[in-house]
Amino acid sequence: MIIDGSPLNLQPVMFHPQDILALSHKQPVMVNDLDLLHEKEQQMPGSVHYSIKRYSKHPQWNMEDMGMLMYHYKKNDPKKNYLELKFCVAGNVYCKHKEKECDSCKANFSRSCPEKAESVDVVSFRFSPVHLSQFVKPSKFGNTHTDDILNFTHQSSFSKILSLCSRSRMVLEALMNNSFTGSLENIFINAQTQMLLLYSLECMLGEKEVEGFQCKFLANEADRDKIVKAREVLLQHIGEPLTIKELSRKVAINECYLKKGFKEMFGTTIFDFYQSQRMEHARYLLYEKGLSVTDVSVMLGYSSISHFSTAFKKHTGLKPCELLFH
Repeated sequence: MIIDGSPLNLQPVMFHPQDILALSHKQPVMVNDLDLLHEKEQQMPGSVHYSIKRYSKHPQWNMEDMGMLMYHYKKNDPKKNYLELKFCVAGNVYCKHKEKECDSCKANFSRSCPEKAESVDVVSFRFSPVHLSQFVKPSKFGNTHTDDILNFTHQSSFSKILSLCSRSRMVLEALMNNSFTGSLENIFINAQTQMLLLYSLECMLGEKEVEGFQCKFLANEADRDKIVKAREVLLQHIGEPLTIKELSRKVAINECYLKKGFKEMFGTTIFDFYQSQRMEHARYLLYEKGLSVTDVSVMLGYSSISHFSTAFKKHTGLKPCELLFH
């Protein structure tokens, strides 16, 4: 594969990709050295398989934060195709209490905790071909390199080490420390994983991280926080569509600044982001919860089932009623 006239340095995967924990530690990690503090695994139907393993960090370990993109391709068995992102992040501090947090750790993160433990977090996101195909738009100019990967037309497996930019770190921290539960957690994880996928593909293709912002007002941390807050408000109101004016009032920022800042920080418009999360939540309610098309359309604030069905098919390629047969 060629990017900007030069080869993309991809490592073919022969049998198993390298273990990211060993790569981060720069030497093999023995199973007996691993003290598991926390483990979580979650499968979202037709979407992302998400897992996190949190280990206690040994004082002598010298870990380097890193990410890895793994493209798994089976020409004769397409059902086994997948794209996986893995990240290893060291140095966070968590309470050792697994069932109940101590008084110092009600926020689930405190360096003043008497039972604190410095951790190494290994986080994995596995994307199915069906889920990834929704992001590829037909082009008369031919497929881009990203399209080849998302469509699984690149015909050899590979792995690629990724540097962790500030944007990816921010998303990973939000994922590991979120307090959402139930449906809201599913919405939140879907949103965050899409951002990680975007940043990881940018990194893989050699795009440089831009430390500055084109919108000068984003140099102000308080204004950046308002844009992040707007994204959170959208997720919290997934069934109650908000106008730009209502959203701007909720986060106390100018409408124009909100639209421009959101696009620059998250790489998508407010409407496209909201619509994408809405449809992912609809997929979850239909497939996993078994709700009817009528109930889901009402829950997501649609005025008619036909409007909902049209939006759902545009996003997923399927009519809502067809989802149960896939």
